[in-house]
Amino acid sequence: MKKYCLPILLLFLAVGCSQPQSGKMPITTFDTDMVGSSDMLVDVRTPGEFGQGHLEGAVNIDWLAPDFKSKWEDIPKEGTIYLYCKVGGRSGEAARYLDSLGYTVVDLTGGWDAYQAAQKP
Repeated sequence: MKKYCLPILLLFLAVGCSQPQSGKMPITTFDTDMVGSSDMLVDVRTPGEFGQGHLEGAVNIDWLAPDFKSKWEDIPKEGTIYLYCKVGGRSGEAARYLDSLGYTVVDLTGGWDAYQAAQKP
């Protein structure tokens, strides 16, 4: 019995480590250098809000737009999706939705307002 414990434990660890790891990160600790070539930085605010300022390299996919879900049909699930909005509500909802589709998502909590308050460039 004991000789099977270690292989089973290693199998569980390997499977657990290979699963997508979604989570949260304060936007004030986020750096755009964290976004790799297979990752995406997504601002889920409205186009008007996005036009008033956004993180460098972010793309705008409005959570409130009727076509939000269809915009993800051609986006690969490899890499990590970093999401933010104004204060965190919309990005939290979008993160839960994308996580349910199998994306690895990091919700940048605090949103654009927290980022601005921290006086990040």
